[in-house]
Amino acid sequence: MHTKYFLKRTFILLTLVSSLAFVSCKSKQVLVQSTDATPIIGLKNNAVIEKLYTNKTDFKTVYIKSSASFDNGKTAQNVTAEIRIKKDEQILVSIRFLGITMAKASITPTTVSYYEKIKGTYFEGDFSTLSQFLGTDLNYDKIQNMLMGESLDDLRKGKYTQTMEEQTYRLDDKANNTTQKTFYIDAANFKMKKQEVVQTDKARKIQIQYTNFNLFSEILMPQKVQINATQDKGKTEINLDYDSISFNEELSFPYSVPNGYKRILIN
Repeated sequence: MHTKYFLKRTFILLTLVSSLAFVSCKSKQVLVQSTDATPIIGLKNNAVIEKLYTNKTDFKTVYIKSSASFDNGKTAQNVTAEIRIKKDEQILVSIRFLGITMAKASITPTTVSYYEKIKGTYFEGDFSTLSQFLGTDLNYDKIQNMLMGESLDDLRKGKYTQTMEEQTYRLDDKANNTTQKTFYIDAANFKMKKQEVVQTDKARKIQIQYTNFNLFSEILMPQKVQINATQDKGKTEINLDYDSISFNEELSFPYSVPNGYKRILIN
C-alpha cells in the first residue's frame, strides 16, 4: 500500500471524531437512549449562538476507538483508529489495519507529524499540507473543534444571515470574501448538525455532517460523522463510526519516529 494513501487516511481520521464531554475523572461513557427535545423556533442569531456555546463540551483528555471507511475514487479502505486528545496540547492517532498498527500521527499547536511502517518513512511539517488536502485552512484549534463536533470558527465573533431549513437554523457568514461558511444548528438540541466551508478562489469545499445523536452518560453527541472534501484534484469521502469512548483519564502520548526511517516531503 502506497505511503501517500496512508498519510491521507491518517490526516482525515485526525479531523473527524464526535463531540465529547467533561465528566468525573477516569469515567467511561455508557450509551443510553437519546431523548426527544421540542424544537425552539424563532430565535435570533445571538440567542442561537448562545445556546450552541452553552452546549459546548468541555474535557481534559479523550480516548476513542473508532472504525472508519475512506474513499477518494482511487482507493477505498476500512481501518480502525485509536485517538487520544489532550485539550489544547496534542492529538495522537494510531492507525490499524487487521489489528496491526500501520501508522501514527501527532498534531500539536505548531506541528503535524506522521510515520508509517510499510516503507519506513516519516513526515514532519506544519498545517499547510493538511489544509491543502482537506480543502480548508486549518490550525490546531480548528482540528480540535472538528474532532469534538464543534464549530470550526468562534461564531460569537461573526455576523450571519439566518434562515430556517425544517427544524434547523442555518447561519451563513456575512463576511464579504472568497470564503463562504455555513453552519447548521439543530433547533431542538442546539448541537452542530453540519458545517461547510467553500473557497471559491481555490475551488475547494469541505462539508462535515454529524448524525445519529445519542446520549452518552448525560452528554448528547453524534455517533456518526461524514466528511466530504472536494478540490480540483478530486473528491474524498470518509465515514466514521464510534466504537468506544472514555475521557478525562490519565493518558500517555507516546510518539517517536523509529530509528532508520526516511523523511519524506509532501507538496
